[in-house]
Amino acid sequence: MQTRTPIKVRGYHLDLYSHVNNARYLEFLEEGRWNFLEQQPGIEELMKSGLGMAVVNININFRRGAFMNEELEVLTELTKVGNKSALIQQKIQLKGTDTLIADADVTFVVTDQKAQKAVPFEGELLKLLQAWQKKPE
Repeated sequence: MQTRTPIKVRGYHLDLYSHVNNARYLEFLEEGRWNFLEQQPGIEELMKSGLGMAVVNININFRRGAFMNEELEVLTELTKVGNKSALIQQKIQLKGTDTLIADADVTFVVTDQKAQKAVPFEGELLKLLQAWQKKPE
């Protein structure tokens, strides 16, 4: 399932060149991931179980600057579930258009919060993550 998260570019997002500072894209992408997770079945139970999610790698491609008052949209979907990590793909677009501002591949793991280490994707956890995954078209 793909989610869409609106973001309006505000003055505090800008750098001295009057476009969104590169570090702010991390915040935009994180907002999109939180929105995605909040819409997934079983997320509350996962968080209460002592498991957490941790980003281990982010690769961002910057395609076009974003400017004051532009309305953006973060598209987020889980595209791959492996044995111990999964991949979320995200795009930031001008809202209502196909104009790509940035795109990112975000790799995450599920961690045992007490042990502070990644756990393998198996059993109910694997089924849960697969339920969140983008279905082939």
